[in-house]
Amino acid sequence: MADLNTKQKIIYAAIRLFNEQGIANVRLQQIAQEVGISPGNLAYHFRNKETVVEAVIEELYDEDIEILGAYRIYPNLIDFDNQLSRYYTFIEKYPFYFLDFPEIERNYPEIQTKRMGHINKMISQIRRRFDFNQQRGIIKAEPKPGIYDDVAQAIWVLITFWFPQNLVRGNSNTLDATQFKELIWNQMYPYFTNAGITEYEQLIVPILKKQF
Repeated sequence: MADLNTKQKIIYAAIRLFNEQGIANVRLQQIAQEVGISPGNLAYHFRNKETVVEAVIEELYDEDIEILGAYRIYPNLIDFDNQLSRYYTFIEKYPFYFLDFPEIERNYPEIQTKRMGHINKMISQIRRRFDFNQQRGIIKAEPKPGIYDDVAQAIWVLITFWFPQNLVRGNSNTLDATQFKELIWNQMYPYFTNAGITEYEQLIVPILKKQF
């Protein structure tokens, strides 16, 4: 991190502290100490804690946008598995963002508004995967109207909250990307056609086994 400028060092130090202690429990003095600068020097770059949080979230959103942008014209099963791997890495890197959901909602309304846009786009992408793969013949016709909307939201909930909730319950030592991805694939599996099951077993199962 020696080649980072002071502003970047402050952002990365804040991320480390937010992950360890939560946004509400971190003071500017702690961030300054983590970086090895004076509070006055920190204030030169960020006038208050709110501006630090905003800069951290912008850093985070740059990565989130890149993950959302990985949704391809041809969103097949491999594409979704790759995106799930990237989501897992993202959540593992920024657990505070998910653990502190109520804190952000209450105290940072502008961030929350932007966050809702990301959430809606994420759910929409998941939902479109059902339509695309139904056209390919590997997802069944919707059993009744609205089912795939509900499944898409359930998958979003798992992607977003499974990792942080396991941290809360003290299960951090047992978490891994394969467990995360299998749980999400299990939400889709009941809706695969026979062709879908074959494709899943040929393409996805070997990837999951390799990651053990």
